[in-house]
Amino acid sequence: MILDTLTSPVILFFVLGFIAAALKSDLSIPEAFAKAMSIYLMAAIGLKGGVEVSKTGITPEILIAAAAGLALSFLLPLLAFALLRSIGKLSKVDAGAVAAHYGSVSVVTFVTAVELLTGEGLSPAGYMVAVLALMETPAIITGLTLARRGDANSDEKNSTPWHEVLTNASVMLLVGSFIIGTVAGAKGFAAVKPLFDTGFRGVLCLFLLDMGLIAARRLIQTRKMTLRLVCLAILLPLLNGTIGTVIGTVIGLDVASAAALGILAASASYIAVPAAMRLALPQADPGIYLSMSLGVTFPFNIIFGISIFAALAQSLG
Repeated sequence: MILDTLTSPVILFFVLGFIAAALKSDLSIPEAFAKAMSIYLMAAIGLKGGVEVSKTGITPEILIAAAAGLALSFLLPLLAFALLRSIGKLSKVDAGAVAAHYGSVSVVTFVTAVELLTGEGLSPAGYMVAVLALMETPAIITGLTLARRGDANSDEKNSTPWHEVLTNASVMLLVGSFIIGTVAGAKGFAAVKPLFDTGFRGVLCLFLLDMGLIAARRLIQTRKMTLRLVCLAILLPLLNGTIGTVIGTVIGLDVASAAALGILAASASYIAVPAAMRLALPQADPGIYLSMSLGVTFPFNIIFGISIFAALAQSLG
């Protein structure tokens, strides 16, 4: 599957962007167009997930998967924080901020994983979109708690921006489109299917081209990535993804959904959590947490991680 992944147009466009930025090409995607593609991808994956759930309704399996996702998002930052403090030698504030990223999720990693898994005949259950949405926020709570633990200076001014966290654009769009898909069902979705289904893979290719450009440029620009942090940015997704895949298998998810849970656990947020950190923890260094999550972990997961956790889920299943 790794070979199939590496030769997929979706991944090759990401590699193209990464190489172009590394060679200092002037290739770029207009910011407005990149934002429009992001909105399209989140709406599409939310709609399709909601349609799938409308076919089965709310089942015990969905509730168990949701509970597992919430638990992972709350608890994985604890492991990340311990490793970042002991091995990464980061301050408490920076370790807390980075840990929040490694408990939350990357929508783009998930969307890419669903596309690649489906191409291999492994289609995750539609309700995994709801699990994705649930896993975005809890890690922020844990990360902020760890960063501020024992800090007597944490006052009202620096309290957690709950409104900004819960109304984050990606959370609102994913949850909203998921609900729309659930209410509309397959019959209602048929009218918009040509837009949200047929063109999905092509838009994803262009979006990953842009992400390749951003990831490489972030690595080039920062000078704060030590070898320890680079290694942790690879070790953390491997540990988290293995934990997520094993838990998915233990609670009885099908192979594709267990792999998807592992991929969600392995992914690191670079949209929702950075926005929350800028508001709630401005003293944390974005050069560290963005470089780790976007510059190292995201490429690793896109090129290798998806295949690794899919193979693990198949082996365990």
